[in-house]
Amino acid sequence: MRTQLPDPSLFKTNRANLAALLAPNSIAVIHSNDIYPSNVDAQLPFEQNSDLFYLTGVDQEDTILILHPDAKDPKDREILFVRESNDTIAVWEGAKLTKQQASERTGITRIDWNDTFEVTLGVLAVQADNIYITTNEHPHGYVPIEPRNARFVKQCKKRFPLHRYERLAPLIYKLRTIKADEEITFIQQACDITEAGFRRVLGFLKPGVGEWQVQAEYIHEFTRSGSRGFAYPPILAGGSNACVLHYVENNCELKDGDLMLMDVAAEYGGWNSDMTRTIPVNGKFTDRQRDVYNAVLRMLHFADSILRPGILMPEFQKQVIAQMEKELIDLGLFTTEEAAAQDDTKPLVKKYFMHGTSHHIGIDVHDVSPAHTAVAPGMVFTIEPGIYIQAEKLGVRLENDYLIGETENINLMATIPIEADEIEALMA
Repeated sequence: MRTQLPDPSLFKTNRANLAALLAPNSIAVIHSNDIYPSNVDAQLPFEQNSDLFYLTGVDQEDTILILHPDAKDPKDREILFVRESNDTIAVWEGAKLTKQQASERTGITRIDWNDTFEVTLGVLAVQADNIYITTNEHPHGYVPIEPRNARFVKQCKKRFPLHRYERLAPLIYKLRTIKADEEITFIQQACDITEAGFRRVLGFLKPGVGEWQVQAEYIHEFTRSGSRGFAYPPILAGGSNACVLHYVENNCELKDGDLMLMDVAAEYGGWNSDMTRTIPVNGKFTDRQRDVYNAVLRMLHFADSILRPGILMPEFQKQVIAQMEKELIDLGLFTTEEAAAQDDTKPLVKKYFMHGTSHHIGIDVHDVSPAHTAVAPGMVFTIEPGIYIQAEKLGVRLENDYLIGETENINLMATIPIEADEIEALMA
């Protein structure tokens, strides 16, 4: 099989942990995402709702989960609704999960066809006092279109106006933030596949190669290794393109003497990795490129040293910015005197380092977490400092993924080359 499937015990544990957080006599309802149209009769690739995947492991459209932990009848406590297949669906789309397959994958005993959902919801809702519904509460999660779970909020409130409605997101985000051992295994596999792609590219890159051709090398290695592909749209940016943070066109030819910034990584089994490396197109750093590169590498190690249990992310970013200021002064980008006189509302650092340093990673690349949560063991973060000097057409970013440990962080990308000398040696 292309991708190893997680053991259903992972999802049973996730559901049990969530059930323990629900108020007494509550039900929780979570829908899969929609399949979105593109043009004429075409559709975009399906992307499962992350909360539903976390609780079931099912990566199929038209799927609904009901949890009712206090139901008097045990068969009503966990119900998964899936799409019933038929001969036409099997021919045009491929067969969907059978009830037995859905049960084996999820560990849920009761599997119903989704055309029975409305009737079942009506029976269970009148027995419950509270209804928990999932919403997108990521700080940057504004979506201009209305997803299926948002539509269900309106429908449910209209049908059951006197129930108490509760937010599922704070509860499930709390659980998703701390990764289970099996989740770490899948993230590590995604990191290992990413490493294979990077090493392949080190032997391929040279002046005259197109950014799009580098992308092809990565996707070839990722898919042949069992990944479904990129964890996110890859950024493969040569020269000044590296100063565009979300450059994804990847359509320029790489030039002798330039650096290439590669923010690219694989997913595996539903979990993601996130890597950035910056390498010389011709295999050799100039002195200036090496100085900037090593400054970013020092920042990576510094951030790793302070991203430890108990720290809050605003304080973490504040310390990173203070350290980055010293590096930028040493690079001659501004002086100590200019730093002392700077406007606090427009820090000089932001001209050269304008993004955050770390984010959670897991089922989502920018994974969820409850607001104002301190770093804790079991979390997985990226660390990705960068320095971007537009006047020099020079951008350097380095990024690894780290599991926060009790006594030290574990670098999940420790074997992926990152030292400048090592990069040059491998490209020689």
